[in-house]
Amino acid sequence: MKRLVEALFGLVALTGLPYLIYLGAYYLRRPSGTPANTRPREPSVSIVLPTYNEAAIVESKLEELVELDYPMEKVEIVVVDSSDDGTAELVETFFAGRPEPELTLIREDERRGLATALNDAYAAAENEVVVKTDCDSRLAPDAVRKAVANLADPDVEAVTGRNADVIGGSEVEQSYRDIQTMIQILESHIDSTLIFHGPFSAFERDAIVPIDEDSIADDSELALKIRRNGGRAVFDPEIHYKEAAHSEFGKRREQKDRRAMGLLRLLWRQRDALGRHGNYGRVVLPFNWWFMIVSPWLVGAGLALATLGSLAVLGPAGLLTPAGVLAFTALGSRDALGPIQPLYSLFDTQISLLRASVSLIRARADGDEETHDGTWSTDDELREVLQ
Repeated sequence: MKRLVEALFGLVALTGLPYLIYLGAYYLRRPSGTPANTRPREPSVSIVLPTYNEAAIVESKLEELVELDYPMEKVEIVVVDSSDDGTAELVETFFAGRPEPELTLIREDERRGLATALNDAYAAAENEVVVKTDCDSRLAPDAVRKAVANLADPDVEAVTGRNADVIGGSEVEQSYRDIQTMIQILESHIDSTLIFHGPFSAFERDAIVPIDEDSIADDSELALKIRRNGGRAVFDPEIHYKEAAHSEFGKRREQKDRRAMGLLRLLWRQRDALGRHGNYGRVVLPFNWWFMIVSPWLVGAGLALATLGSLAVLGPAGLLTPAGVLAFTALGSRDALGPIQPLYSLFDTQISLLRASVSLIRARADGDEETHDGTWSTDDELREVLQ
């Protein structure tokens, strides 16, 4: 029994040590804002908007884009569409008679996945800066202006922003995003950040390279490849957007697990970047490997060990341990944990990463990796929140 307890405490310590080191680094450096040397400028901008069956929300998204605080005569909207619900026709109607911004509409006869669609859209974009956004998000009016100010720094070739307000009021997602903001600010000041966000990312057009056709972490993959090619990819917490998200555990699983799967596969495919590209490969990537690949298995092992230990000592009463975990999950998914809600947000993310790891391992063993392609399905409930 003593060895069991020692093993459990050892697992907890091993799991938490890198986070304590990163937290210590954050409070020692106290980074804030973007590390880029920003300056005002107004380059030409192409805004890429991939769409699939977005008829319910595409017009409101386009209204948002044409009302951005940026000169529309310098803006091109690139819509790449594979819908069968009339989304493309709504886009054409919206721009009919508008002298600006310019519309480039790419119609796809068949749905080939988001990464392929983005490669086509990026290739068609003609302006100096390329901004990628999603239909199911909302941007702050000054988002593009702040992004191009970051890209004025000759070392910075990619920038992403912050989910400042989760549409739908999910405290689970908001708590996690607040923690993620701290991590990404520190990463950007150390070198570059790994995770780029679909609702808003901006790139120097000349820095863009093709992404894998089956990618399900397209924005982060492009940022990683840009860093490998010598540019910096940073996070600016002053670039704000909003994105809808679920709180309830079951509904969050598909959304979270898919994101986790994409990032895990990206890290594995780009594993040769570890130790290279300055502090990005020596500090940022190793931390993300620990957080996304190693730590979830340690959390799973710790829960299993705690359950076994409780059963060994308390007999049937030891079932109180897994019951407590289930109660913690149930309350957390309902945003009912008060001051410890952020702890549940981290736990929820670790569970998603563990589930995604298992799914990828099974797919690899079965030879079915191609089933995890770049297509996505619309979430009607979240779209209702947006409307």
